[in-house]
Amino acid sequence: MDTTTSRTDNPVLLQMKNITKQFPGVKALDGVSLDVKKGTVHALMGKTVRGNPP
Repeated sequence: MDTTTSRTDNPVLLQMKNITKQFPGVKALDGVSLDVKKGTVHALMGKTVRGNPP
């Protein structure tokens, strides 16, 4: 589903589609998509499993 809007509404500033991220033995992301629109706030959060500080 395409959720992009016209430039006069709330334009998509950043669009990522079908993201996959793998580590040995773990598929962390599989087919993730994200649209960031003007005036919105997003946060990506997750546990740090390698012992690194956040």
